Amino acid sequence: MNSVIVWSIIFVLIALFAYYATRMARRDDSEDGLHDFGFALLEFGRAFPNEAIREIHATADGRAVFVRLHDGKTGIMRSHTKHYACHLIKPGRVRVQGQEDARSFRAEFLDAPANDGLFTFRTEAEAAEVSLWLLGNYVSSADKDVAEDGA
Repeated sequence: MNSVIVWSIIFVLIALFAYYATRMARRDDSEDGLHDFGFALLEFGRAFPNEAIREIHATADGRAVFVRLHDGKTGIMRSHTKHYACHLIKPGRVRVQGQEDARSFRAEFLDAPANDGLFTFRTEAEAAEVSLWLLGNYVSSADKDVAEDGA
């Protein structure tokens, strides 16, 4: 009889610990928009060690991070649960299409179709800034040289 009581107490303690552990491990959705992008920056630095990041903007869900580099180039990092896929966008190799919602745009990456998609940001200002980065990156370097020679 004593062993039944002891095993019952052990079972209850294990069940309480499992309940407590799952409550602690559950993601808190009240922190909407507060993502830790340190790992993303490390992944981008490992993929492109000679590129200096000047500014970052993430989508509202945190699944994509756009980076503006020091020399004016733009990059994208897509979250794949445990790692980020990093892509440096080449001039003239992206198409951007506006959406009804001013916080969103659809982008098509000609060199990396896996990154294509609809990107929604927390604010209209963030979406506008990233789309301007992509627009500036849309003009090829040859077109920039011609524009500078003509000026």
